[in-house]
Amino acid sequence: MAIPVIMPKQGQSVETCIITKWFKQKGDRIKTGDLLFSYETDKAAFDVESPADGTLLEVLYGDGAEVPVLANVALLGNEGEAVDSFVSFKNENSVKTDSAVKLKEPDKAEFAAYSPVTASEPADVKIRISPRAKRFADKKGVKYSEIPGSGPNGRILCTDVERALTSPPVHTGNIHITADEFTELPLSNIRKIVARTMHASLQNSAQLTHHMSADVRNLLEARRIIKDEIKRGAGQQDITLNDMVCWCVIRALEKFPEVNSHFLEDRKKIFGKVHLGFAVDTSRGLMVPVIKNADDMDPAKLSLELKSAAEACRKGSISPELIQSTAASFTVSNLGNYGVEIFTPVINLPQSAILGVCTIINRPADLGNNTFGFIPFIGLSLTYDHRSVDGGPATLFLREIKEQIEKFQYQ
Repeated sequence: MAIPVIMPKQGQSVETCIITKWFKQKGDRIKTGDLLFSYETDKAAFDVESPADGTLLEVLYGDGAEVPVLANVALLGNEGEAVDSFVSFKNENSVKTDSAVKLKEPDKAEFAAYSPVTASEPADVKIRISPRAKRFADKKGVKYSEIPGSGPNGRILCTDVERALTSPPVHTGNIHITADEFTELPLSNIRKIVARTMHASLQNSAQLTHHMSADVRNLLEARRIIKDEIKRGAGQQDITLNDMVCWCVIRALEKFPEVNSHFLEDRKKIFGKVHLGFAVDTSRGLMVPVIKNADDMDPAKLSLELKSAAEACRKGSISPELIQSTAASFTVSNLGNYGVEIFTPVINLPQSAILGVCTIINRPADLGNNTFGFIPFIGLSLTYDHRSVDGGPATLFLREIKEQIEKFQYQ
C-alpha cells in the first residue's frame, strides 16, 4: 500500500505551510532519509526527508502551494502501485490550492506589459492562480490574466504578482526595450520575519551597547591542547573558541541572574536556569535556536549541543519551539569568524540582553616588569534593554564575562 508523506505540523499556531521547492520528481527512486522538499511557515523554513524506501508515485502539491498541516503531500510505494484513493483526495483539495478564473480569450502575449490597474477578468478560459496570489492581486489591483505563472502547470504564485508590480512595462514592435537598471526581488518569509522582529526590537525597547575586550591566551592554549588531543586520538570532542565563550557567558549569567531574564512591560521574568540562544547563519536566513538548561553542561556537552542545534537549523529540522524568542533567556551572536572587530547586536525581545562576540586582535599590553608585548584580545559587545537592566549592573556583568574568559582552564 502507498505510504503518504504528510505536511508536518510545526507548532500549535501554524495552520498552513508553503512548499518552496521539490528536490525529487514523480517516478524517482527514493531512499529513506532522502531530501524530498522544503517548505516555509510564518516563522522558519524546513526540509522534509523520505520516511521510507520506494518510488515517488505522486506529488499532490507543487512548488508554491499553500498546504494545510497534516495533509498528504506525496505518495511513496512500489512502482505501478494504485493511488486512486489518494488522487481523488488531490482533486478534492485542488479547490483549496487553486482558484479557477475564466477568461474570454487565452493570453497569447507572453511579453505583455504588466499594468497594475483594476480590471474585471473576462470569462471563458480557466487560469490557475493560488488563493494567496489572487487575494494579493485583487488587493493591489493587478490584472493577473496577463501575468505568466511560474508555478506547476503555469500556476500564478504570489511571487509572480509581486514581480509584476515591480517590473517596468515591456513593449514590443518598433519601440526600443530598455534594460533594467536594477533588480527587485520579493522577500522570503524568513527575511520578512527577521525584518519585522529587528524593527520591533529597536522600536519597542531602550537599547544601549557596552564594549569590552578580554585576554584570550587561556582560551587559545585550551584550543591548542584540544586539537593536539584529537590529533593523537586522545580527544573526542572538538571544543571551539565559541563553545568556550558560551560556557563563560553561562557562568557569568549564574552570577547576574537579572540579565538572564525577559522584560514583560509590567513585570520581569528572571530565570533560574540558563536557556542559551545563539545566532546561526543558514542559507534560508538567520535562525536563533536555544540550548535548554545549558548551565547544567560541561564544555564538552555544551559543544555537542551547540553543534547539533546549528546543524538542525541548516538542515531545516529544528523544532519550531526551539527558535522562538521566548524560548531563550539570553542570546550570543558571534561574528568573530567574519573578522568583525566591533558591532551592535540587536536584542531578541523579550530577552533583556544579547552578547556580540567579535574577532581576536593582537594589541600591545604590559606583560609585567615594565615589559610590553602583543596580547590577543577578543571583542565583547553587550547590548541591553535599559528598561530591564541599568548601566552599572550591565557593565559588571560584561566584566564578569571578561574575567571568566581570562581565567578559563581546560580540565
